[in-house]
Formats: sequence, structure tokens, C-alpha cells
Amino acid sequence: MTSAYPALVLNADFAPISTFPLSVWDFARTMRNTLKERVTVLETYDTVLRSPSIDYRPPSVVALKRYIRRPDRVPFTRMNLFLRDDFRCQYCGAEHAPKDLTFDHVIPRKDGGGTSWENIVAACVDCNSRKGHRRDMRPMMRPEAPSAYTLMKRKQPPKDSLHRSWLDYLYWSGVLDTD
Repeated sequence: MTSAYPALVLNADFAPISTFPLSVWDFARTMRNTLKERVTVLETYDTVLRSPSIDYRPPSVVALKRYIRRPDRVPFTRMNLFLRDDFRCQYCGAEHAPKDLTFDHVIPRKDGGGTSWENIVAACVDCNSRKGHRRDMRPMMRPEAPSAYTLMKRKQPPKDSLHRSWLDYLYWSGVLDTD
């Protein structure tokens, strides 16, 4: 029952703390921080949970009272890499589901290539197998570290998966397009 009440978490400036993944807390963490007065409740669900000592309206949107500095760099993760490469194999250009993509080291590790934004691209299994340790296959785009803004514009959460009270805050912060 309580897993049905996630809360969108905004920073003190009312922007989401993170967009990939979207900053969301579960019911227990939200309630704990609400009762400890670490957050300001901005929106609530249309329900009241009662105990002998308290009536509690689960928050759907909260804002931290203290600003948390966001990381300057986008974390190097599988999903962020696929977002950067727009879920396309960087060798054949075909679009794929995340489960059908792999990482490819542009300069193979055996030749000193590191695991970094500048040396890893998304590749389909066929192209990755064909390339192997070769260095003569070049990706369509030069790999580089993406900005958070770039990733945010690449992939938006499906609007039907978000609680309606979150939408205004996500549009306002630029996470969702207005079209």
C-alpha cells in the first residue's frame, strides 16, 4: 500500500535534484524527512492515512529546505551512455532497445583504451562482434562526455508514468517539453 505513494523530490531551488534517474523517494523516506521537517511539502495525494496519533496526507511533491549541490558531471552509466548515443549503434546507425546494445571501446583496452566517455560508444551485438579489437571501424560521432541538459532533452520520462501533481514542476524545470 505505501509503495503507491512515491514523492518527487525537488532541491531548495524547486528543480529536481536529478533527472536521470528522476529524483523520487519512496513512502518511508518521504514520511521520515517530512516528520523531521527536512522538506517542505508542496503537493499531497488525495488520501489520508490515519494512526491513533496522527493523520498523514502522503506528499507527492516535496522540496528540500537545504540546497544540495548537483554534480558537475553526468555519471558514467549504461543508461546515460545509451541516452547520449540516442539508443543507436554508433557503427551501423540502427536504433535498438537497451537490452540489445552493448558497450564498445573505440580504442580497445588491450591497446590502452580506457573506460571513459571519450572511448566508449553504444554498439549493437553484430557490430561489436565484427569490430572486435580492430581500430579501423570508426563511430558515427566522436564520443564525448554529455551535459546533463543534453541528456535531459534526449529522453523524457513517459508522461503517463508520472503523478499529475509532478507535471507542473517538471515542465517548469525543463525536464519535460511543453509540446
